[in-house]
Amino acid sequence: MVLNMPLKNHGNPIVFSNRSLNRVAGGNLCAGCGACAGVFPDKLTMEMSPPGFLRPREIAPLNSTEEDALARFCPALGQTVDARGRSDHTLWGPYLEMRTGWSTDPEVRFAGASGGALSGLLLHLLESGEVEAVVQIAAASDRPIANQTVISTDRTGILAAAGSRYAPSAPLTQLTELVASGRRHAFVGKPCDVVALRALANERQEVAVAFPIMISFFCAGVPSETGGQAVLTALGTKSEAVERFRYRGQGWPGRATAMLKDGREESMSYHDSWGVILSKHVQHRCKICADGTGKAADIVCADAWESDAAGYPVFDEAEGISLIVSRTELGARVLKSAVAADRIETDTFDVEHLATIQTGQRERRRALLARLLALRLAGRPVPLYKGLHLWSVARQNPFLRNLKNFLGMFRRVLKARLRG
Repeated sequence: MVLNMPLKNHGNPIVFSNRSLNRVAGGNLCAGCGACAGVFPDKLTMEMSPPGFLRPREIAPLNSTEEDALARFCPALGQTVDARGRSDHTLWGPYLEMRTGWSTDPEVRFAGASGGALSGLLLHLLESGEVEAVVQIAAASDRPIANQTVISTDRTGILAAAGSRYAPSAPLTQLTELVASGRRHAFVGKPCDVVALRALANERQEVAVAFPIMISFFCAGVPSETGGQAVLTALGTKSEAVERFRYRGQGWPGRATAMLKDGREESMSYHDSWGVILSKHVQHRCKICADGTGKAADIVCADAWESDAAGYPVFDEAEGISLIVSRTELGARVLKSAVAADRIETDTFDVEHLATIQTGQRERRRALLARLLALRLAGRPVPLYKGLHLWSVARQNPFLRNLKNFLGMFRRVLKARLRG
C-alpha cells in the first residue's frame, strides 16, 4: 500500500501565515519529515520543491493552538534529549547497549544495506505479533530514484524495502490515517522523523499506541532528487530509461545500480555514488543536525565498517555487519528476543571504536557548534538543541578546525545573500 507520493515541483516562494513555519522556511531548516502535514492534513501538505526536497505547503492557516502544538514537535525547530539514567555518550547519546549483528537469513543479509539487522528485526516484530505492520520507505513505483512510504506486513514487503534510500522521504505525512487504522506499527525513519514522532507520542496516547516501537539508523543527510539525477547522469543514463534503481544493498556496502528498461545494468561504487556525488547535494538542515544517530529511537542500526590500519572505514565489498544500538529498555528487549528467536546474531562491540568507523558522524558533531554560531552571527534562525552536549563535543576539535567551520558557514550565508 503506497501512502505518500511527492507532488510536482513547486517554484513559488514559501511564505506561511504560521510564525514557526516561517522561521523554518526563513532559515531553510526543514528536514522534510512530513509531521506537520500528517498532524494537520486539512491545512498543510507536502510538495516537491526545487532543487528536489519535500517541503510543506499551506492550504489553510493554523489557529493559535495548532501553531503551539507544531512548535512542540517540529524537529526543524530543535530537539531535547534526556538521558534518564542511561549511559550518555558525548558523541553518540543515550544508550543501553551497542553490539554488532546481522540477519541469520542469508537472503535478508544480502538484501540489506549493512548486514540486514534492521530488516531481521522487522521480520521478528511481525512474526512475534509485537506489531501488525511496518511503516517504512521504499523506491517509488513510478520514479525509481525517488521514495515513497509503504506499509509492510510480510517478508516480501520487508525485502522489497531493504537497502538505504538516499533521497527525500516524508514518512509522517499520513500520520492521521495511520493512527485511525487501529493497527500497531513499527516505525522506521530518519532520526529527525523519529524526533517528531516521539514528541507526538509523548503528548498523545493514541500516537503512542499506534507506534509502540520506533527504529532509526545513522543518517549522513538527505540528498535532493537532483543528486539522484546526477548519479544517473554519471552512469550515462536518464530517468526515463530506468526500470528500477537501488542506492545500496545486494552486498555490503553494495553498489548504486540502475536497471534499465532495455535489460542492461549500470552501476558505481558506494564511494563514488555517496562520497563523490550524493553527499554534495545534502540539504542545509542536515549540515547543522545534532542527531544523525537516532537518539529518540528505541533501536538504531548503522554500518559497522571494517577499518584499515589507520582506523578509517574500508568500503570493499564483504558480508554485511550492522551496528545495533539499543537506546531504550524496549529496544534492548526486542533485540534480545530477536536473538533468542534466531533472527539476529550479535557480537560484542566497543563504543570507543565507533568514532573511527563513523568519521562523518564524528566530524559533523564536532563542527556543529561553530556552524551554529556563524549562522546566529549572520542573523539566521537555527534549531534549539538541549541535552546534546554541543560545547563538550566542540572542545574535541582543534581551535583552527572550529574556526574553519565557522568561517565556511559564514561565507556561505553571505554568498546566499548576494545571490538573493
